Amino acid sequence: MARAYVALGSNLDDPRTQVLRGFEALASLLDTSLVARSRLYRSAPWGVAEQPEFVNAVAELETRLTPLDLLGALLAIERSAGRERDRARWGPRVLDLDLLLYGNAVLDQPGLTLPHRYLHERAFVLLPLADLAPELEVPGRGRVRELLARLATNDCAVLN
Repeated sequence: MARAYVALGSNLDDPRTQVLRGFEALASLLDTSLVARSRLYRSAPWGVAEQPEFVNAVAELETRLTPLDLLGALLAIERSAGRERDRARWGPRVLDLDLLLYGNAVLDQPGLTLPHRYLHERAFVLLPLADLAPELEVPGRGRVRELLARLATNDCAVLN
């Protein structure tokens, strides 16, 4: 079994519900267990500012799936939620699932980079990841809590 972390985000079609459904879909994956889930966070858009706020979270999984098989499953969940990947990069989306970490794997393949290439730059990912594993070492970057300490977090807040 490998430990994997997946970021969830949504800013369309009732984002809170979309993220909660994303957790349910992750929990139902074959050969995979949902170990823990972070709190939900509200965050300002990243990349393209002219869009609604996001709801973000992180899931901790144990899986027997390979990184590429897990990625394929994440993309299938996105599609079933109505995600259209032909939209503008960093634009609005119904559900976004990003494979952040897969054990200590360091990969750079077409379609999959581990750890996620922007993980260390995004407070809306590091805050929920710190809920689950603040001492986790991100290969080549440092501990989650240390990475988070370098970022402004004023555009993110826990949802009640």
